[in-house]
Amino acid sequence: MNIYLSTGRIFFGVGIIGLGALHFFYPGIRPLIIPELANIPSDLSFVGYLIATLLIVAGLFIAIGKNFNSVALFMGIIFLGLFVLGHLPWSLSAGSFNKYWVNTNKVLALCGGFLVISTIGTPEPGNTVMRWLAKGAALGKYLYAIMLYNFAVGHYNNLQGISNIVPKYIPFPEFWTFLGGVALMGSAISIFSGFKVRTILMLLAINLFIWLLSLHLYYNILYPQWQEGENFTGSLTCLCFCGTALVISQTASEPKSLRRDG
Repeated sequence: MNIYLSTGRIFFGVGIIGLGALHFFYPGIRPLIIPELANIPSDLSFVGYLIATLLIVAGLFIAIGKNFNSVALFMGIIFLGLFVLGHLPWSLSAGSFNKYWVNTNKVLALCGGFLVISTIGTPEPGNTVMRWLAKGAALGKYLYAIMLYNFAVGHYNNLQGISNIVPKYIPFPEFWTFLGGVALMGSAISIFSGFKVRTILMLLAINLFIWLLSLHLYYNILYPQWQEGENFTGSLTCLCFCGTALVISQTASEPKSLRRDG
């Protein structure tokens, strides 16, 4: 059993379960899923619960590790649709580095994460359509890398603004913001170039887990109700991204016959 591969899959699954569960605690559809639908009419509230149920069930399949490949592939396609039809139009119409920019990149990375998860130890699909779709899952790590690259650029273009997010108990916030940008950019370059992917993505996973504990959970504790739970969304997506990095680190440049998850 590859403990890192299993841990990455479980991290991702638990994160998706959490994103679904948020719909039962806050009104409407979470902005990460579809923008500007947090205040849907009460008679349409069941839509949010349906989305929540879909995310929770998919996350459970992935976290448990049984019959999850097709589920993850299906969810990857759904999130690609959310990116193209739901987030990208809002982001493009609002200009560069707008309020939709972060979630647009996160949805793209979650799409990539689902596709990456779908490739873990999966046999060749018997159905022609599923076989064609499964071949596209190899693009998942690159969709994830686009998010890493864009967030790195965000660190550099808004160094002062992002450094204000660094918790007050951590000294030299601008230094850590710049270093975080280096970690994100270096990881993106590693994925696109294929250079030292195992090592660099493992380091990224460790980095993201440290951010989860030192930054995201810090704000969850201090400001749990900020923008109707958006700090929880940040923590859960960070957990998903940590899991994705772990899985990529264990499957990069590895023969398909060896990609086995316990």
